[in-house]
Amino acid sequence: MTSWRACLASGDAFQCESRVLRADGQYLWFLHRNVPLRDDQGNVVMWYGASIEIDDRKRAEQALKKAFDEIQTLKDQLYKENLALKEEIDQTSMFEEIVGASDAIKRVLVLLLKVAPTDSTVLITGETGTGKELAARAIHKRSRRERNAFVAVNCAAIPSSLIASELFGHEKGAFTGATQRRLGRFELADGGTIFLDEVGDLPAETQIALLRVLQERELERVGGAQPVAIDVRVIAATNRDLEAAVEAGSFRSDLFYRLNVFPIRMPSLRERVEDIPLLVAYLAQRFASKMGKKISGIDKRTLELFQTYHWPGNVRELQNVVERAVILCEGATLAVDESWVVRASPASAPGGIGLASLADQEKELIENALTQSRGQVSGPLGAAGRLGIPRSTLESRIKSLNINKYRFRSS
Repeated sequence: MTSWRACLASGDAFQCESRVLRADGQYLWFLHRNVPLRDDQGNVVMWYGASIEIDDRKRAEQALKKAFDEIQTLKDQLYKENLALKEEIDQTSMFEEIVGASDAIKRVLVLLLKVAPTDSTVLITGETGTGKELAARAIHKRSRRERNAFVAVNCAAIPSSLIASELFGHEKGAFTGATQRRLGRFELADGGTIFLDEVGDLPAETQIALLRVLQERELERVGGAQPVAIDVRVIAATNRDLEAAVEAGSFRSDLFYRLNVFPIRMPSLRERVEDIPLLVAYLAQRFASKMGKKISGIDKRTLELFQTYHWPGNVRELQNVVERAVILCEGATLAVDESWVVRASPASAPGGIGLASLADQEKELIENALTQSRGQVSGPLGAAGRLGIPRSTLESRIKSLNINKYRFRSS
């Protein structure tokens, strides 16, 4: 033992740990200590030693070290998984914030790339919250019109009496309050792209005017007599079934065929569940950066909850939940409370309830909440609060279910 010989030569105290074979053939750990006894001149005249059994302590230390090693291994694994996830986000198609690597979203991206360089009219369909406007912006930014305006119009948000003026403009004196000429959204988008969201909600007279714009590439302002030539690419979107609306007589068939030159259907989040980890990581990073927070991981249980939830509000609803989680997050790992996402889906509904029945039940619940809140959606006494969902999610469901929230204000 080199250390023992060094202590003998220097006269320093000696201590070591070793395993000792006992007479019964069992190895045990012992702590050995040797202390020198010196005379008046400081010379070592004798050594005193003792050996203490420390087997239990040694085993506990080894178990603790093993546990720490396992924790470090898991930590390293989590770090590598998060690093891989970040790299996957960077490498996956980040097509104008359209995040995903699923086959469903890849098919959409292929269509966007093919139609973008053309001037063809595009009709984007899909449930509310699936990213139809993101797809429209992606088409515009990869077209020859990218340096010109992209004008978005929500046709369902404009009163029917004002929609023609909003889209096509008006001349001075065209109606009460028209004190000067005003350019419409089409003229503002001249040379660029106009995005007509919720195009299925256009009133009949506006459908006729839009059909002329698509056919003749010119418009007439409200109160005007002279046609105005325009060069605008039209991208329309809707969450309604326009073919059913044509059959029902609420949407013109000739306008539908003019809009449906190049149809693109945005998949629901339920159809691209494998994209959820990427979306959550991307959204968490984006919100954390805005809020000055640092989030390096996502709780495994949270991802499991996200991947089993039905997501009726699709990516928009997921975005709201992640934003809320980032606001409340106090550490480096993002997690949500299980009550935030109630796992339910039409396929697993009790009693075999179908899609139509679920929609009817949802509509009834929303209408009851609107009745109680007298048409108020937001606020502490609003319908959204009563239902326990974000205001934006309720607004989208109201539009999707064709509920007139204004009729409840007088009830």
